Amino acid sequence: MALELAWYDWVGLLGTVMILGGFALLQAGKLSGTGLVYQLLNLFGATGVLVSLLGTFNLSVFLLEAAWIAVSLYGIMRSFKAKSKATQA
Repeated sequence: MALELAWYDWVGLLGTVMILGGFALLQAGKLSGTGLVYQLLNLFGATGVLVSLLGTFNLSVFLLEAAWIAVSLYGIMRSFKAKSKATQA
């Protein structure tokens, strides 16, 4: 039995791997929760999961991933502001 997935399903699976991989690396102490790499993994991962909703829309998943993107963007902006303040001091 072959698994037939559309391109947006593959994008969603990659997004899921990015989010879970980032979380696993955070728990293993390999990434910082305030670091850019962790925030980007969450941002692009959540975006990938949103893209997967092109196949079958799910409001709950849409709201969760939209919030995940917003929080990731906030974290990225906060990191850049902190880095900017550190270089000015």
